Amino acid sequence: MSDIPRSEYPRPQFVREDWLCLNGEWGFEIDQGDSGIHRGLLERELNSKIIVPFCPESTLSGIGNHDYYNVVWYRRSATIPAEWAGKRVLLHFQAVDYDSTVWVNGQEVGRHRGGFTPFCCDLSGVAAPGEEITIVLRARDEGRKPQPRGKQAREYGPEGAIYVRTTGIWQTVWLEPAPEIALRRPRITPDLANQRFRLEQPISGNAPGLRLRAALSDGEGEVVRAETSAEVDLSPQLDLPIPDDRLKLWAVGEPHLYDLEIALIDADGKVADNATSYAGMRGISIQGKAIKINNKTVFQRLVLDQGYYPDGIMTAPSDAALIEDIELSMAAGFNGARLHQKVFEERFLYHADRLGYIVWGEFGDWGCSGNGPLDGEHQRPGPDYITQWLECLERDYSHPSIVGWCPLNETWQTLTDRITTLDDVTRGLYLATKAMDGTRPVLDTSGYSHRVPEADVYDSHDYTQDPDTFRERHAGTRDGKPYLNNADSWGLPARMVGNINWSIPYRGQPYFVSEFGGIWWNPDVKEGEDSWGYGERPRDLEEFYDRFEKLCAILLDDVSMFGYCYTQLTDIYQEQNGIYKFDRGQKFDLARIRAAQIKAAAIELAEE
Repeated sequence: MSDIPRSEYPRPQFVREDWLCLNGEWGFEIDQGDSGIHRGLLERELNSKIIVPFCPESTLSGIGNHDYYNVVWYRRSATIPAEWAGKRVLLHFQAVDYDSTVWVNGQEVGRHRGGFTPFCCDLSGVAAPGEEITIVLRARDEGRKPQPRGKQAREYGPEGAIYVRTTGIWQTVWLEPAPEIALRRPRITPDLANQRFRLEQPISGNAPGLRLRAALSDGEGEVVRAETSAEVDLSPQLDLPIPDDRLKLWAVGEPHLYDLEIALIDADGKVADNATSYAGMRGISIQGKAIKINNKTVFQRLVLDQGYYPDGIMTAPSDAALIEDIELSMAAGFNGARLHQKVFEERFLYHADRLGYIVWGEFGDWGCSGNGPLDGEHQRPGPDYITQWLECLERDYSHPSIVGWCPLNETWQTLTDRITTLDDVTRGLYLATKAMDGTRPVLDTSGYSHRVPEADVYDSHDYTQDPDTFRERHAGTRDGKPYLNNADSWGLPARMVGNINWSIPYRGQPYFVSEFGGIWWNPDVKEGEDSWGYGERPRDLEEFYDRFEKLCAILLDDVSMFGYCYTQLTDIYQEQNGIYKFDRGQKFDLARIRAAQIKAAAIELAEE
């Protein structure tokens, strides 16, 4: 598949041996007025071409047009491998933005709403192995409508902290065979206290005598094997205990992963379905204001990563580019990232798992009246917010690199005596997250309008550039009075702000400044050009280093914080405040950037 773009296996935590990548050239047509179904686009060839999985706004797609599309159509033919005979054929779309309908051989086979998560179409009764199929997809993505879109622009072009839109297919399309009774995506939970993994294995159906078998192994061979009946339970469970002499932890910078083989065994003892996965043994706990990994204090030196690329927009140009972003972050002294306003593709998380890089998962909730869910006509988020977030949690639950969840970002609405849509949505997303995953801390919203008293974490955003003011703002953290975002965070005069607050009071949870810095610096861009960063631009490179070092030191020296998140990993279009250039070129002496964060190691050692 070397000539096929992004041809690596798209679902590395649930791998079947047989599959067919459908990336490459597809037929493509813009349907500005959403009249294509009436004009016969379902039946005829389309009038242009596109390279999947890159969106039409990107240069890698072969189109590179940033204008509004509203509705687009895709079409291609493929032959289902004959050797898949006797199995169901599943058509997968890893991500399509935003509202999708899929037809195969003229029959509708699937619908999905949401731009960040995968969906699957079962082709049973429509097409069989050995047959040629014609796949048609219509994607509606009206650029000005309120919907979760993350940092995608609602106006024509990028401006401020908002970037270029992504329309239609932007992750891999692929086929795989599966038996009638098949494995579904497993849920793998590490239980460090009892030195075991808990495997919850959903299956598509039951049969007399059906059994579930799982085997865990490492580089020295098999560690443990277990088996249980799968005859009467749609989600049979297995415990996989690890002996003392084979216990190896997944830790920051020291990631050990166990291989996992899963199989369904029929009544005749034959393998009915099988897949491979992997697992990392690690525990996350909260002790006072500390978030611990494997019962050890790890200061989370996070960087804001938005996952944009000059030529692919939200789609990495290659698998190697995903690895490079993690390695660049680690080279700069960060040990993790806040994956910001975008649900990153599965292979990014796979590489984070392999490299021992911690991340916070976040939903791309911006897009409903600008920033997050608000009250107002035509601005109320529907059930799609919670539905799409649940799909994210289901997809990513088993990744050991994920150490926390953040469903919302910078929701802004003043706190009044009236319960608002924001209150309902924030609480709903928090409860949905805790119901889906009780093993990780949940931040109800990052910055601004905290509304859930029992949320595991509390935070603030502070782009103050003057170190003295920054230190003064955060002086109360040790006394349980951290800096909280409110209306004065926007710089409004005191006479206008009064006592307006955005959030419920802080209640002693683990606390961190989850956005700070954002220092404006790019020597290749002159002031007055299309460029910005937070605050006043440093006069020279030495002033940048001085500001960076002092801002980091203020937070590193505060043992009552469990971490921070610096904005940001790379420049993105007009936003020139990255540690690296947009093309990932170097801007700074990385030794100095690393050295500014070195005190974190001393904090970790002091608390052991």
